[in-house]
Amino acid sequence: MEHRLLGRSGLKVPVLSLGTGTFGGEGNMFSKWGSSDVAEATRLVDVCLEHGLSFFDTADVYSSGASEEILGKAIAGRREKVLISTKGTFSTGPGPNDKGSSRHHLIASVNASLRRLGTDHIDLYFMHGFDALTPAEETLRTLDDLVTAGKIRYLGCSNFSGWHVMKSLAVSEKYGLERYVSYQGYYSLLGRDYEWELMPLAADQGLGTMVWSALGWGRLTGKIRRGQAATEGRISQGGAAGGPPVDDAHLFQVVDALDEVAKETGKTVAQVALNWVLGRPTVSNIVIGARNEEQLVQNLGALGWSLSKEQVAKLDAASQRTRTYPYWHQVDFQERNPLLVR
Repeated sequence: MEHRLLGRSGLKVPVLSLGTGTFGGEGNMFSKWGSSDVAEATRLVDVCLEHGLSFFDTADVYSSGASEEILGKAIAGRREKVLISTKGTFSTGPGPNDKGSSRHHLIASVNASLRRLGTDHIDLYFMHGFDALTPAEETLRTLDDLVTAGKIRYLGCSNFSGWHVMKSLAVSEKYGLERYVSYQGYYSLLGRDYEWELMPLAADQGLGTMVWSALGWGRLTGKIRRGQAATEGRISQGGAAGGPPVDDAHLFQVVDALDEVAKETGKTVAQVALNWVLGRPTVSNIVIGARNEEQLVQNLGALGWSLSKEQVAKLDAASQRTRTYPYWHQVDFQERNPLLVR
């Protein structure tokens, strides 16, 4: 298992982590993702550790906390062998202060996550989304206090806009507070918007990218092709309803290119799609999902080999979309903006 530094920190992480959104299966959304119980989750953790994957990602809102509880039980007795990332900010109850990134909610959320996970510290804690109602100073001072208390070791943000990230980093620098070292965001051959602003920002500011949904909300698993709709998995159950819309013409153009490269390499469509993401700038880690052991082992097959320059170019061309302003304008001045990915 390859390890990479997580941004401008000294923490090395495996290039793949297991997302545990499939643990629990509680609620309308997460029941479509998966429903691994403690026994199945423990087996998945076993397989991960056998392959050197020692990083597990969850969130307090996954299955209303059940994901954290099941993960905690699955790693019981081997906490020192694993890294855990979890998240706060989203709503965890009916009260007006049961959401957001306020001092009130974050302290309660971190303590609740620690209880559910059965641990005394969280290796990497993400703000799951940007809270514009809470001053960034309050959020980052609270997170800094939690790091000082030993409850959190590293900080990250997820689903922020570029200016959200830069505002937060500026506050950390101004007041000498712990800074975000990682950004967790959506990035795939079907969704390359991350390259326009967030990737150059990550490169400039030293953020290690953790990618979620690198298979485009299940559309790049090889189950969907021209004239062939998915017959199983969360796509067939409407589980991609929260994902970004993709028109069929573009989807099939990307899948066709993936099919060609898969045949050339002897790999699966999903393995090629994951390998492409691992080769992109700023990417430290991909959060992979798995409903069962078979899917997990297949995703692990994305490691240990490389796409050729010609294959990367083929996938780049098939997945390219017209940028919105000002990014289509900026890319024409790439000699003055070397961090831009064309």
